[in-house]
Amino acid sequence: MLTDSQLIREIKDGRVDCYAEIIQRYERRILAFIIHMLKSYHMENLAEDLTQETFYKAFRSLHSFRDAEATFSTWLYTIARNTVVSELRKSRNSEVYLEDSNEQPGRVADMRLPEAELLRTERVHLVREAINRLPEKQRTALILREYEQLDYKEIADTLDSTVSSVKSLLFRARNGVKQQLEPYIFDSHLEEAEGMQ
Repeated sequence: MLTDSQLIREIKDGRVDCYAEIIQRYERRILAFIIHMLKSYHMENLAEDLTQETFYKAFRSLHSFRDAEATFSTWLYTIARNTVVSELRKSRNSEVYLEDSNEQPGRVADMRLPEAELLRTERVHLVREAINRLPEKQRTALILREYEQLDYKEIADTLDSTVSSVKSLLFRARNGVKQQLEPYIFDSHLEEAEGMQ
């Protein structure tokens, strides 16, 4: 199997069909990342379009990608993040992220779950809601670290920041989540942040 770098070289040499392999490798991860970014604005319905736009922009800019400067995945996450931020600016919907928070579809279905599973589901929901309320940079850093498993350097490259800034962002993000959850702590297991798994 070809590495990302080898595939990109092939694409730059005219084998455009190789881009399908790049999309196949990263589409689910980029889509999940974009959904997480849009969640607090209740704009998840745009996730698929923005994912396609991300891959289109990446393809158009592939000639400018340099292996020596960043990994391909970091470069792609940066494009995805910028695409979402640009869309949020355009829509000017950034103030409505808590609207509709009282409507919780799926509550009826939850009634059939065993009590332990119901508690776990509720905890996951609370953690995710807390993450969604974080400031954009903190939320993005936390999602990239906890959900996408990127290392500090990759997150710093994605956010055009430094490793120490990323560590600070993550510290503040985790503190923010913890403070929001304190009123709801059922037992010590909640602090393990089940919603991040």
